Formats: sequence, structure tokens, C-alpha cells
Amino acid sequence: MANKKGRRRSFGSVRQLPSGRWQIRYRDPETGQLRPAEKTHPTKSDAQVALTHIEADISRGQWADPDAGAVNFEEYATAWLRDRKLADRTRERNESVMRLHIIPTFGAGSVADVTTARVRSWRGKLLAAGVGEPSVVKAYQLLRALMNTAVDDELIRRNPCRIKGADRYDVPERPVLTVPEVFAIADAIAPRHRLLVLLAAFTTLRFGELAALRRRDIDMEALTVTVRRAQAELQNGRLFDKAPKSAAGVRSVSFPAELLTEITRHLEQFAAPGREGHVFVGPQGGQLRRSNFRDDWVKVRKSAGVTAELHFHDLRHTGNTLASTAGASTRELMTRMGHSSSRAALIYQHMTSDRDRAIADRLGAMIRQGGGEASGQGDADSKRT
Repeated sequence: MANKKGRRRSFGSVRQLPSGRWQIRYRDPETGQLRPAEKTHPTKSDAQVALTHIEADISRGQWADPDAGAVNFEEYATAWLRDRKLADRTRERNESVMRLHIIPTFGAGSVADVTTARVRSWRGKLLAAGVGEPSVVKAYQLLRALMNTAVDDELIRRNPCRIKGADRYDVPERPVLTVPEVFAIADAIAPRHRLLVLLAAFTTLRFGELAALRRRDIDMEALTVTVRRAQAELQNGRLFDKAPKSAAGVRSVSFPAELLTEITRHLEQFAAPGREGHVFVGPQGGQLRRSNFRDDWVKVRKSAGVTAELHFHDLRHTGNTLASTAGASTRELMTRMGHSSSRAALIYQHMTSDRDRAIADRLGAMIRQGGGEASGQGDADSKRT
């Protein structure tokens, strides 16, 4: 096609269709075949600008085949999940999120059909429909990971999940119990679960870690509990032990000597026999299940007089807060919690009023030692007035 000066365009061409719109044509850099662009334009100048952009992308090596993203989204997502290396519980959770929250919106279209505008609309509709913010965040994170792979596979040029702040949410402040409140719960709960409550609060082990404990994991001389595994429960009821999420999850946690009598009594009366016997078992001698324990937990909250919003996991939160108040450093909290990152441990390094008062008192002592007592402050004030 010639331009106004009679010279033939060096890259591609534009032509007007019978509809009146303008179409771009250019040679595919991979096949050499002449191909039309996927979109038409209302004016010739718009088409020429778009053609210039395509030429620039090809010259920079950033051109992507528009047909590459035409693969069906649901098929691509299914294969993507299938090929990921995931723990059974994580796989089940991801498949549920994909089935409930992502496929209904994007499944029928292509990967390339997922745009930032559609992602924003999808997220807003989930929240408006009453889906919990944690679930919406999880769905967004999963969709973003999927689309990152689509970028790597060169199906799309960039990830459409670009909504600032959509990958996180503000966790509400959880209840923190006092030591008497912890023992009030321990006193109110069934005797076989008493030690479960005390260890959750004073060793900060998770429910799954406690449920997986064996007799050999408790060292009565060193006063430690060793975490080697964690129990998980699938939606079909199957229980299995899994390795901790990171190497930091395998750890030994010291417990207060004041719990030694409680542990001894529990092992004698309630634990399964043998070194590999579970420390905590159900009323019929089977494995402790979170689903069965939940009813007992709901009842004990009322009888113990604590907030109805208290989750069992808040005992871990309480223990971490108590350890921080007792002077545990960030590194020490990380070790007790089984975290390889300091982010979670720093949550518990917040200032308490008692520790703030102690800091102020120490500063006051420094003032006195430095001869800076403000005994003359009143005279100075009277002179100013």
C-alpha cells in the first residue's frame, strides 16, 4: 500500500472494509504468513497508529501471538492445578476455590478474555455477594498465580491481576486471654482436653501439631515438646500426618515446669499406649478430630465465661503475646512459633502498657542518675507567668 508520497509502506498495510471500519494486516514474525489484526478501527489514522505499535513490539521482541491466549480458561486452569506439586489439603482447598469462585466467571471464555477490568468486576461482585474477604483474597491470589503461568507460557503479555491491595486483607485483632482465663477454660473443658488447652496456650502449638503429637515427642527431663508433623483432615474425613510447611516448623518448644504434673497425669490417664501412641485421642480412643472437638469448644467458651468470639487458635495468639510480654526476642518468638520469617513474630512485639510504664520508669532513673531532676520546674514556670 502506498502512502501520500507514493512510497510503499515497509511494514504491513491498512485497508477499509465494506463496513467502513479499517483493518490492519501484517506478516506474522514467526510464520511469515500475512495475517489480519484481531481488532478493526473506526478511522484510518487509528489503524495506522495501531500498526506502528505492532511493528514496535516485533522489533523489541515483545510481540505475542494474539491467538495464543485463545485456549479455554477452564481447561487451562484444570491442567494447571493438576500439574502443580501440592500437599493434599492444599490441593483440595485450591480446587474448591477454583470451582466455587473462579470458574463460574471465567471458565467458559479464553485465557486472553481475562482482563484487569473483568478481574476488578469479579472481585467486587464476590464481596457484594457476601463472600468473606479472606476467601476473596485467596481466590484472587490463586487467579493471579494461574495468570502468571499464562504469561510464562506466552499465552498473554501481562498478568491482568493488577489490583492494588487485592492480595491481602486486614486481620482483625484477636482476643488475648489472661493466664487465669486460660485456666478457667482448662477447668471447664473435658479432662481429656485439659492439657490440649494448656499446651496450646503455653507452647503455642497449633491444633494440628498437638493432634499429631506422640508420647516420644514429650521430653519430661528437658521439659520440651518436639513438633515433627502436623495432622490434616480432608473434606471427606480422611486424616493424615503431613510435614510442617517449612524446616522451621520442625522444632522443640520448652514448656513451663508448672505443667509437668498436668502432663504426667494426662499421659497416665488419656494418652494412647506405646512410644508412638498419640498424646491426644478422642473419647472412643480414636484420633482427635478438629471437626469433633469444635462442639466441645463452643460449649466450654460459655461455661468458662470468655468471649464467644474466641477461637481455639487464639490460645496460640495468647501464648505468643504472653511470651513477648515475658521478654522473648523476635528470633525466640520465631523459633517457638515455627516460622522462618519474622513478619508474624513482629506482630507480638507490640508495646503493652506495663512494659511501656517500665520503660518510662527506667528513663526516669536515668534522669535522676544524670542529675536532671526537675525540682526547679515549678520556679521556672512561675517566672514565666
